Amino acid sequence: MRAPAVVVAALAVVVGLSTAGCGRTVTGTAQPAGGSGSVNMNFDKLLRECSVVQLDEIAKATGSASADSSFNGAVCMWDLTGAPGGDGMATLNWYEMGSLANEKQNNDRLGYQTSDINVQGRRSLQVRRPNDPDSCGVMAPAADTGIIGWWVNYRPGGGHPDPCDAAKKLAELTLNLAR
Repeated sequence: MRAPAVVVAALAVVVGLSTAGCGRTVTGTAQPAGGSGSVNMNFDKLLRECSVVQLDEIAKATGSASADSSFNGAVCMWDLTGAPGGDGMATLNWYEMGSLANEKQNNDRLGYQTSDINVQGRRSLQVRRPNDPDSCGVMAPAADTGIIGWWVNYRPGGGHPDPCDAAKKLAELTLNLAR
């Protein structure tokens, strides 16, 4: 057998093996994961949560001169500049199917210090990492479903505002605007 014929024969075997088992038909009607009805495919509000609190309000709540968006995606992040004692970062997350119980369980697993606080009349969580006085998170029930969470992280060294006060104020602003 000549070399070109060997190559063609080898390719035919590889193609035959790679498509074996892929020709199966599945009956039924496709549904979205976890769903069973009509689906809203209008994504006009995608990432709108990143603008629920205005930049000047983020800066004011964190004691910073300015807040500049640095990432919009699964979470929203802002660089904080001009805060007393150094710059920092603020992060917002919204877990549509989240719960405070789940957050408490995860924070306990991570060894974080979690305490109950009140935000806009709702039981919420304040979260601190061990030995990290420069950062704090607040998780609160969202206005409609799930939970929102704000983390404020200042550069180490002190002299900055209390990150828990800043995270709580941002959660309050978010819940006020989400109603």
